[in-house]
Amino acid sequence: MSILDMDASEIAAGIKDGKWTSEQAVETYIKHLQAINPKLNCLTEDRFETARKEAQQADHLLKEGHAKGKLFGVPISIKESFNVEGMKTTGGLMHRKDWVADEDAEVVRLLKAEGAIILGKTNTPSLCFYQETDNPLYGRTNNPWDLEATAGGSSGGEGALMGAGGAAVGLGADIGGSLRFPCHFNGVVGFKSGNDQVSQQGNYPYVEFEEQKRMLGIGAMAKSVRDTRLLNNIIANHQPTSTNLSSFELVVPQFYACPLGVETGRLIRSIKEEFEQDFAMQVDEPPLFEESTLIWQQLMSMDGAKALRKHLMVNERQPSLYREFLKSKYTRSDIHSYLSWAMIGARMFKPSGRRLNTLRELLKKGDDRLRKYLDRRLIVMPVYHSPAPMHGQLYKELFSFQKTFLRYMPFIAYGNTWGLPSLIVPVGESSKGMPISVQVMSRVGNETALFEFGELLEQRYRGYVRCDKHDAVKKEEAAAHLA
Repeated sequence: MSILDMDASEIAAGIKDGKWTSEQAVETYIKHLQAINPKLNCLTEDRFETARKEAQQADHLLKEGHAKGKLFGVPISIKESFNVEGMKTTGGLMHRKDWVADEDAEVVRLLKAEGAIILGKTNTPSLCFYQETDNPLYGRTNNPWDLEATAGGSSGGEGALMGAGGAAVGLGADIGGSLRFPCHFNGVVGFKSGNDQVSQQGNYPYVEFEEQKRMLGIGAMAKSVRDTRLLNNIIANHQPTSTNLSSFELVVPQFYACPLGVETGRLIRSIKEEFEQDFAMQVDEPPLFEESTLIWQQLMSMDGAKALRKHLMVNERQPSLYREFLKSKYTRSDIHSYLSWAMIGARMFKPSGRRLNTLRELLKKGDDRLRKYLDRRLIVMPVYHSPAPMHGQLYKELFSFQKTFLRYMPFIAYGNTWGLPSLIVPVGESSKGMPISVQVMSRVGNETALFEFGELLEQRYRGYVRCDKHDAVKKEEAAAHLA
């Protein structure tokens, strides 16, 4: 097996056992990133020279018997939104192209403390505000399985990089499918932490409102379920308790009011049939499923995107969203049309003060209801109605004034609205070879059960498979050059 196919746990063990050095692992990934990035455009900034030095230092410490940390000497990648000391955090905005962080985000600090070596940072949409990874500063990220397909967002650069095996493990964040979309579209295992489980200190832009903070989850984008568990154990505020998985009931709904592609539906039914002898089974939709999408959208628009618009200010002047949208269509704008249009929509759909009070009451009652419902239950549901669509199609489905998000976002919005920890596992492929994943959710505190069931899915279904298409392309080009 190539080291590019190995997860972080195996690479860490190999370094400590002397099977390979940290320098060898880091150099292998650097060369691979140099080969795949021109096609994928997943990296925004590399840290290769510093990573090489840190790997050499790690190998020296190992020889002296001072190797420490669960990720000692392991090469990883980080979403651009997380501050890394000495690296840029731009949010994909032109006027922040030279902004350099002087300290690490809390999650980055924790990963470094366990010996992780950061190779680089990965692309996002502007301000991480929409689910297509494209911005005026760094451009568009492509899906490794099909370069004409979306990588998703906002952790799309991380998803594409991990899908092609560009690091041992990566780090993403999710307030509206930002981690789960890329994992599903790129065939990556992932974990969105639950409400208030992982610090967002040093994540840009900082989520200000309590009603939105509850929806934010941070976690691994990985090659294995065990790595998602490993990273969660490192960065989470609270360690999950042990549990008896066999005591849990599975909720595997078979019919939804929202669309579901034939291939995805077939895989969901297969999972129900596969596990119905092992677990008690329920096939009804979980509580508050239909209401959750509108609640999520209104909470995301609760201030009409006013807090985000302040990040667009240049020389104390705030640009006109309508003017910038038109400029981006007909001339040129430093603000991507996806961002301006999404912000216009947030302003138009901003809920009234009375509606906000109603939403707060709904959240309180819903939290109590779901805490009881999910006490010994795991929900297995799709991530999206289809595998990765072509560039631009996802945005059209989610950002239409016809509110088509109500049809397409329910699977995603449910986990954010109720702050549920969610594990994403690739379980199959479409007829065109595009990955298809499912997500498994429960309440905060049941993370161990999620990881254990995820490992069962991994064993019986597809799991992570590295996309090596661009390895072959590089070999063919090299052969052609030699000829």
